[in-house]
Amino acid sequence: MDVIQVSRWHHAPKHYFVPNTLYMVTAATLYKQRLFDSYEKLKILEAELFATTQMYGWELHAWALFPNHYHVILRSPEDGASLKRLIQRLHSRTAFEINTLDDTPTRRVWYEYWDTCLTYERSYLARLNYVNNNPVRHGLVSQAEDYSFCSAAWFKAYAPAELQRKLACIPYNRVKVPEVNL
Repeated sequence: MDVIQVSRWHHAPKHYFVPNTLYMVTAATLYKQRLFDSYEKLKILEAELFATTQMYGWELHAWALFPNHYHVILRSPEDGASLKRLIQRLHSRTAFEINTLDDTPTRRVWYEYWDTCLTYERSYLARLNYVNNNPVRHGLVSQAEDYSFCSAAWFKAYAPAELQRKLACIPYNRVKVPEVNL
């Protein structure tokens, strides 16, 4: 497995790129501000997430988008661009769009992102369950599929029944990700 270290600044989390591998990414807005505070702004984030992952050839497995952070699980392409470039484009385009809406052209929107390379099936399944159930964890809905900006409804409608049964048995309450409160 070829691993490329991307981040070299000593205060930033280290980011690695491994081709054809699953990742969980969490990103937060600066100071955890609720900048994506409307349906329209969350739609901008969602549309740009879908477009950017497709543009860079990444396969989106799960997503949960909130006013001040998001979680995604995706698979890197075999010969694609690095995760860093994908996130930079997503963040710059969404920042521009919501800053235009809010008439705040110089406002910094995003703080940092954290990624975890998922190399074990159980780790992947726990994080998939975590991302799909994050709206419930934050108290936004009682059933994850009722939250509009999450992959849970898609997963319930399209994932194979065997995978859904398997995932239902995988605990996600011990998954460690950077804490972002709503």
